[in-house]
Amino acid sequence: MGWRTCALAVGVTAVVALTLRSPGLEATQASLSDKPDTPFKLATFEADGRVRLGLVMGPRVLDLAGAHQHVVTAARLKPMTLPTEMRALIEQYATLAPRLYQVANFFREWPGAALPFVFDADKVAFKAPIKYPWNLIAASANYKAQADGMGAAGAGGAPAAPAPPAGAPPRAPAAGGFDASAASRVVPDRDAPIMFAKSPRSCIIDPNEPFYIVDGRGRTDYEGELAVVMGPRPAYRVPRDRALDYVFGYSIMQDLSDRGSERLREVTMFPGANWFDGKSIDRAAPFGPVIVPKEFLPRLPSDLRLTTRLNGEIVQDARTSHLIWSEPHLIAYVTSRMTLYPGDVILTGTPAGTGMERQKFLAPGDVVTVEIEGIGTLTTPFKALSEKPAPR
Repeated sequence: MGWRTCALAVGVTAVVALTLRSPGLEATQASLSDKPDTPFKLATFEADGRVRLGLVMGPRVLDLAGAHQHVVTAARLKPMTLPTEMRALIEQYATLAPRLYQVANFFREWPGAALPFVFDADKVAFKAPIKYPWNLIAASANYKAQADGMGAAGAGGAPAAPAPPAGAPPRAPAAGGFDASAASRVVPDRDAPIMFAKSPRSCIIDPNEPFYIVDGRGRTDYEGELAVVMGPRPAYRVPRDRALDYVFGYSIMQDLSDRGSERLREVTMFPGANWFDGKSIDRAAPFGPVIVPKEFLPRLPSDLRLTTRLNGEIVQDARTSHLIWSEPHLIAYVTSRMTLYPGDVILTGTPAGTGMERQKFLAPGDVVTVEIEGIGTLTTPFKALSEKPAPR
């Protein structure tokens, strides 16, 4: 009877004992690869009342601490201390990656869920992968089709202006307004993207955690987006041709927005949309459920399919190849103004099909799912703020 069969019956102690006595173990120890031969995703998850870091491998999640200790014992590896928090793991990834690769390679064919550190992915609670990044920076109007749709709908809730006659020069936007026609005139190597910030601590929530719509606000909107996770070292004034060297991996986020539910200013010195009102609303950045390290993304990040579903209906469907400003453009621009730190997140913009374009906004009872090829699916239910449980 092989050691894998024994593991199911007698647990971890027997697994270690049988492994250490198995013929040919010395060759296994010597050849346990520290190369990225076995893909994995990284997660922060809760199981048995504890929040843990995990390796997601197919339908199962390995508690990283328990899996690592098992491999150290079974394969007689030199002990190492691994972080228990995602941002710290990203900061140390250059040193830790070979050991994580060894853990993944060891468990390429594990014996099943009998080991106490192996969990079924559908039976754990995934948390936002990083709580919290220092910085969360987002790109606006970075898909031409979405810019066109926002212009047709009247960005910011303003009525859409009639299209200029055929052959007429582009109309200048009103002060502080949105000029959708400019999307076709952008030269990414010349023109900078429009970026804005969201508060990580106030905005990030876990997968499957509800977003509470303030009662009476009827213009809450979804925006599914590819999230670029920076690391493992600080990035400042990074040239475009080296931008991807400063990327750790990729995840999913919603950039939830309020499209002008309330009239807040009768008089203002700054006409146009107020980004704080619309983008920094509480809990407006559902995040997760995993981070895919860049070496394990099955396709180039510049060509991933992104789909958003509202109550099961596809409302956004595009590829990241449709971005106006590519990932390197965004990184180069942001770091030309500020330092990005390991674990910081750049949102790359949302495709066409938002509620603003469709004039169909979110309501309590809705469920939005965002799926990105090779990464996973992020689900967010929506409830009324009046339904939120009182703090304990």
